[in-house]
Amino acid sequence: MYKTILVPLDGSERAQAILAHVEPLALSLKSVVILLYVDETANLMLGRDEVVDVNGFLEKRRACIKEKRACLQNIVDRWRPVGIKARISIARGSVVASILDAAEREKADLVAMASHGQSGSKRTFYGSVAVGVLNRIDRPLLLIRSRIVEPPNRA
Repeated sequence: MYKTILVPLDGSERAQAILAHVEPLALSLKSVVILLYVDETANLMLGRDEVVDVNGFLEKRRACIKEKRACLQNIVDRWRPVGIKARISIARGSVVASILDAAEREKADLVAMASHGQSGSKRTFYGSVAVGVLNRIDRPLLLIRSRIVEPPNRA
């Protein structure tokens, strides 16, 4: 049924909450999982007389992508011994557009992602990325609400 599952991750603990749902699904269906990270860092745009350390900017971007790739590789390595086939994909640009493009390019049968809902506002209950994907996706979407439960304040 779901031969290829696309899992967008941003490196956060909240985004990785989807993995607990994807693992048993991938195991039971023998699916290939594609772990997607989208670098949404804006391109460097300078004002007329602005001076910027371009090499520093690019080095920070490369370091961030290297860190995210290592995080995703840890997941791939953890899954390999239990029989889950996974690989990494890195994209650049708008997160929603990159997820939709990757789903199409990889012929994903399912996109599985967690919603952050970070702002707390009712209109962003699902999170802006999740809403963007939900409104435009042309294939099944597994969307879970992830939240980190804070311990009660005992002052």
